[in-house]
Amino acid sequence: MNNLKDREEGFERKFAIDEELRFRAMARRNKALGLWAAEKLGKAGADAEAYAREVVVADIEEAGDHDVFRKIRKDFDAAGVEQSDHQIRRTMDELMAKAIEQARGA
Repeated sequence: MNNLKDREEGFERKFAIDEELRFRAMARRNKALGLWAAEKLGKAGADAEAYAREVVVADIEEAGDHDVFRKIRKDFDAAGVEQSDHQIRRTMDELMAKAIEQARGA
């Protein structure tokens, strides 16, 4: 019985660590995505950093990537930036892969 409890606690610890990693990676990805989008929107310096923070905050609206994608899509459309949905999503995926690597190394 003790082994079963130890095993259960081990799974719970792993789950907590994995969730923390996912959270950190998502925040890193969203900041990098915000900086990428800011560049496309012609923002630089403090304006780019502020926009990246807006993208990070946009992720709080709902679970998943939809809220972040909608914000960037809306901002690109309003500014006349030519990026397909596929290009935005591909960039999101690429930046997520990099963010996971960075979060694991941290």
